[in-house]
Amino acid sequence: MGILNVTPDSFSDGGKFAALDFALSHAEQMIRDGADILDVGGESTRPGAPVVPAEEELRRVLPVLYALRDCGTPVSLDTYKPVLMKEAVLAGVDMINDINAFRAPGAIEAVRDSDCALCIMHMLDKPITMQDKPVYDDVVLEVIAFLRERIDALTAAGIDRDRLWIDPGFGFGKTVEHNYALLKAGRRLVAELGVPLLAGLSRKSMIGAVTGKPVEGRLAGSIGGALAAVAHGARIVRVHDVAETVDALKVWHAAQ
Repeated sequence: MGILNVTPDSFSDGGKFAALDFALSHAEQMIRDGADILDVGGESTRPGAPVVPAEEELRRVLPVLYALRDCGTPVSLDTYKPVLMKEAVLAGVDMINDINAFRAPGAIEAVRDSDCALCIMHMLDKPITMQDKPVYDDVVLEVIAFLRERIDALTAAGIDRDRLWIDPGFGFGKTVEHNYALLKAGRRLVAELGVPLLAGLSRKSMIGAVTGKPVEGRLAGSIGGALAAVAHGARIVRVHDVAETVDALKVWHAAQ
């Protein structure tokens, strides 16, 4: 999954692809590099990020979604706002990737009658406060319990379980230790919840904490993280550096 941020303030590539022509050019490059799915985001959810009004988020993402609808590669929208979900369904997206796990009023209704995949992510609190001393008794147990409750809520609403994916939410209200405990527990999450796993840790602080590198120096660490995620059961890895990660995964799979 190649990341396409059409925001001015994302933690890694903010502003680089905000203009439509730059966004489409980057999308085309990621497809050439081997991306199996493109994840479009119109609001930064880095720690401390402010909320973007829905009208502004729509202005950012809708032209990109419609421009990519016939690109031949599945497209995901990264949003937690039901109004964005409704518009994305009309635009024909293949996945809704929700950091808020479809908890917003109207979110389940916005996606229930569509056929797109739905990724349920765990987040502690909200982006603006989520990294303010996150505490768990047992992070793996608590994330599993949260994701199970959300899976049950969506299936109770009539959504086919086969449409669902889970994301433990690396960096979303977790310390470095929490993140790596969840990374190692990937196969346990899949086994206990019976839903495939998506992992997004590209360039995040959990990579910097181990390597000591700033965001722009985290390529090798991010590739290592992607390989570790796949080794621990992830079926999708959400990455900035598509070409390099694809090559690494090709070698890893050949070795299997």
